[in-house]
Parts: sequence; structure tokens; C-alpha cells
Amino acid sequence: MKPIWIVDDDPSIRFVLEKALARENLPTRSFTHPREVLDALADVTAGDPARQGPQVLVSDIRMPGGSGLQLLEKVRELQPGLPVIIMTAYSDLDSAVSAFQRGAFEYLPKPFDLPKAVELIRRAVEESQREEVTEERQTATPEMLGQAPAMQDVFRAIGRLSQSQVTVLITGESGSGKELVARALHKHSPVADGPFVAINTAAIPKDLLESELFGHERGAFTGAQTQRRGRFEQAEGGTLFLDEIGDMPFDLQTRLLRVLSDGQFYRVGGHAAVKAHVRVIAATHQNLEQRVKEGGFREDLFHRLNVIRLRLPALRERHEDVPMLTRHFLQQSARQLGVEPKRIADSALARLEQFAFPGNVRQLENICHWLTVMAPAQVISLQDLPPEVLEAPVYQPPMRAPVSAEPTAATVTSMPVAPLAPVAPLAPVVQMPAAPLPPSEMVGGLHPAVPVSAPVLAAVPSWSADAAAAPVASAHSWEQALETEAQKLLAGGQPEVWDALTRRFESRLIRTALLATHGRRMEAAQRLGIGRNTITRKIQELGLDAPDEA
Repeated sequence: MKPIWIVDDDPSIRFVLEKALARENLPTRSFTHPREVLDALADVTAGDPARQGPQVLVSDIRMPGGSGLQLLEKVRELQPGLPVIIMTAYSDLDSAVSAFQRGAFEYLPKPFDLPKAVELIRRAVEESQREEVTEERQTATPEMLGQAPAMQDVFRAIGRLSQSQVTVLITGESGSGKELVARALHKHSPVADGPFVAINTAAIPKDLLESELFGHERGAFTGAQTQRRGRFEQAEGGTLFLDEIGDMPFDLQTRLLRVLSDGQFYRVGGHAAVKAHVRVIAATHQNLEQRVKEGGFREDLFHRLNVIRLRLPALRERHEDVPMLTRHFLQQSARQLGVEPKRIADSALARLEQFAFPGNVRQLENICHWLTVMAPAQVISLQDLPPEVLEAPVYQPPMRAPVSAEPTAATVTSMPVAPLAPVAPLAPVVQMPAAPLPPSEMVGGLHPAVPVSAPVLAAVPSWSADAAAAPVASAHSWEQALETEAQKLLAGGQPEVWDALTRRFESRLIRTALLATHGRRMEAAQRLGIGRNTITRKIQELGLDAPDEA
């Protein structure tokens, strides 16, 4: 952990704090005046490997070398997220108010009670560490991932709102990523340089939520020994994200409505109005219209929040994003645990695509973390998946509108070209619907998340001469033929069965794609979801007499 920096010209204060923090295993570094602190911060900013920045800064307000308030302003410019605690005498309460206005985390009145001072510093350390984790996540990962049409609609909406500070209501199931959308709205808004402050209104007890939102004055209630800024003040000039707004207590809804209407509020126990220049984004998994009808949510507040509504799709509504998200979360889990990223077999990936994910993207992230820890091999196979996935019934998405039987240039996203990871027993490469569907009702002829063009589909069942003439509706014929052929080769002692069947599979697949595209390799590669160099190399390796480019 980084050290606590203590700035005070009084050596007794420095000594007492150093010893108290040392007993709590909190490292410290002490300074006698602000100039030393700024020089040390300059070394850290310049990247001096011998220097480590502060976790928390504790500074006196009046020192011979300069003012603690001036130091606070300069530190906020250099390290905006650094918690700064200002120490002051009781006679300097006006200065303490000024410190809060300039962004201080808290103030510590002198003479102070040592255990309470340590408790305050530890709270600042926890806040600092939370900010570091948030910044690390935002730096290390992309904002949002998704290629499904429903997610593209969300991305377009964020783009349209990028020049606006209008209030937004995000709806969607728990775990679908509503806070990610809120952060993206903030990042691409006119107030992007301001803070983003999030609060889950369902996670804080009712008695504390009012103080958490609006802050409180000293003495406002038992235990309020100091003035405290609420989330609205912390978000000044930026964005306040109110998660699970549907669970906000009814009486607090009135106060929130007043802030949205008047742009000002009062701290708990306060008498002076505080201006709020904050953009509000709210989110809920509940049906707020129904909550209004039931009397659990104020109708006027609902209309204040429901200026622009963004609906975030559940993961089961965008199953085509599961492979991309799975690989991303496996990489992320490996970084967090400091291990080599694991790969996932196509059979395991296909089973994940058939899972309903009641916990949405958050559940997929947890599964990937579990697999990183628990899967025994470097390649995750079908049997490595957790019981919640393996034992769940196959999810069948609602049928989409009938599509034209006319061939399209849709891409095969789940039919592998490279050899599959071996699993026992042999698993299907792509899962078909449980019951055959009429061609007019099939989405490209396969599982709705796996579009494929009509000529390619017609040529897939080609593992034997009999299967070549099989109709499209016999969904499992080629898989059964594959299993039969594998059993025959294994029973006959055929060596390298995997390579032999893979070559035959790839040969048929590439020939069929080239036939469908009249020999155009680029288009065939695009339909198969591989690169042109890959298809050229495969043609050479497999000895295919491919037609020339048209």
C-alpha cells in the first residue's frame, strides 16, 4: 500500500500520527511545509521509480511554508482522486468550510481524538483504494462490448446523447450492465471532465440514505460529529448515477424531485440551500409504470427521470455476443489472478450460448472467473463448465420473424475451421433446434444466433454419400454421420482419427463455400468467418482444386 503523507510544521503532531498509523500497519511519510509536498508529487508525476505517491494526504491548514488550502487546490489539479484531510483548530471553521468547497475529503479539528483520527484516515484509505480499482478497470478494459443489433442500438443512442446533459433513465435486468452504460454516457458528455459518482439506493439503509445523498451538518443527529458532503456535492460539475432508483423510499423521492426541479437542496440539519450542478442518470430493473400504479413510486418523479429512456437488453437476447464476452472475461480474470489466460473449446462455447443467463453479463463474468480458477486444463472443455450451466435446460430464444429464403451474405460465426479441442464424447460443433423447423421459419437455417446462407446450409450434411442428399430439415443427420464415421475409424484401429476427420470436414466446408460464391475466395472466407490468408493456406494444405477467383 502507498504511504499516508502527513504535512504539519508541528513535530509533535507528525510524531503522534506516525506512531498511531504505524500501529495500524499504515505506512507514512512526513513533511514540514507544502513546498516539500509539491516537489515530492512532481517527482512521482515525472515517473521517478524511487518515489511512491500518497494513498491519502493529511495536511494542516496553516503552516509557515504556505496555506493548506492552497496546497489542496494544487494537489487536486495534480491528483484529482486523492483524498485530502485538512487539520484545523476550532477557530478555523470558516476555513474548513472553504476546504470542503475546494474538494477536501474531510476535516480533522484540533485537538483531535487519536482513535477517531485513525478511523477517519482509514476510511479515506478505503475510498482511495476503491477509486484506484475503478480507474484500473476503466483503463484496462474497453467501455462496452457487443455486436448484437440490440447493443448497436444502445451504442447509437449513447452517441446521439453525447452532446446533451439531459436526464436519462436506464432500464434492464440485474447484471445487464446498466452502470457501464451510465459511465459511457458520462464519458461522452459535456461534463466528462467532472466526477462520476454512483450510489445504489437499494444497498443503503433508509435512515442513512438521506445523509448519503445530501450530506449532513455537524450535530444533525447522534454521531454526526463533523459536517459531511453528500453524493450530490461530490458529483458537482459531473454526473450522479442513482442505481436501483425504484427501491428509493417514498419520502426521499420527494426530496429528489425537489432537487431535479429547483437545482438545489439542503443538507440534513442544514438551513442554507446548496446549489446542485449535476447531471442525473437513474437505473432500475423494475417496471416503474407498475410501481407508480401500485403507489410505490411518485408519478411526478417518474416523469422527471423518464426524459430519455434506454433499455439494455438481457444477455439471452444477444447470444451472439457470448463468445466475445467469454474470451474477454477469461482474459480479464487471468490478468486479475496473474495467470496464463485459458482458452475455451467450441463445444463449451456452444453450450454457453444455449444457457439463459438469468444473471446476465455479471453471471457470465463470474462463470469465467470460476473457470479460470477451477478448470484443470489450459483449454476449457465442455465437461469443465459449472453444474449451473451443464444441468440447465437448453434455452430456446423466441422465434424471430420469418426471413426470405433468398441466399444472403451472412457470416458463419460458430462453424469452426481450425480443429476442435478434443472432448469425450464428441460434441456437436453447432447446436441445432430441438425440433426441425420449416425453412421459411428458420433464421438462416440454424440456431437464431448462428446465421448461415442457404447454399452453405444445404451442403453441410456431407459426411457420407447418403447424407449429401439429405434435406435441410434433418438437423442432426450430419452429426450422426460424423459420430458413426468416428466410431468406425476408432474401432478399425485407424491412426490419427482426429486429423483425418478434420481434413475431411475442412475440405467439404471450404469446397461448399467456394461453390456457393462461384469460386470467389474473399467472399467464401468472409462467409466462413476466416481470413483470406487462412482459406488460401487451407486450400494448399488440403490439396483442393479450387476454382479461380471470379
